[in-house]
Amino acid sequence: MCILARRTNFVWWLVIACSVAAGVMFGRPGPGVVAPIAVVSSQPDHLITVHVSGWVIMPGLVELRQGARVAAAIEAAGGTRTGARTEMLNLAQIVVDGQRINVPGPGQATTPVADDGKVPINEADAASLEALPGVGPVLAARIVAHREEHGPFRTPEDLLDVPGIGESKLDSLRDMIRVP
Repeated sequence: MCILARRTNFVWWLVIACSVAAGVMFGRPGPGVVAPIAVVSSQPDHLITVHVSGWVIMPGLVELRQGARVAAAIEAAGGTRTGARTEMLNLAQIVVDGQRINVPGPGQATTPVADDGKVPINEADAASLEALPGVGPVLAARIVAHREEHGPFRTPEDLLDVPGIGESKLDSLRDMIRVP
């Protein structure tokens, strides 16, 4: 009887160990799958609104928690359409309220992004500049025109010379642009 009890206990422990191992093995995402990352914020309930456009399933406004990343914004817009060119987007960049994220499709120009995830202000065209928060077609055209007339920007503060950019606008752009 003692041997039977030991075998029964062994079988139960074996079943439990196999269940735990299966849960660990099959509970993880496979290769190429990015597991969602919890967003930590000092204000966990603070929502921001981001405009996602281009080659996504449902372009438009999406609400995200403060501290979310570009990848989360694209996912909130239904994900990318086949052929979307995300290689030039910094999917890990933290989005800010009012930002526009344009996901280019086949044959479309991509927004130039530096290694640090910032838009190089002296290289970006007007369409690329419109991806910055609060920069529409008119302001983007003014930035390009100013750059062509006066030469490249040397510091972020040089943007204050562009009509329509004040201190508050510059502050909202400062962390998203790169000026050599």
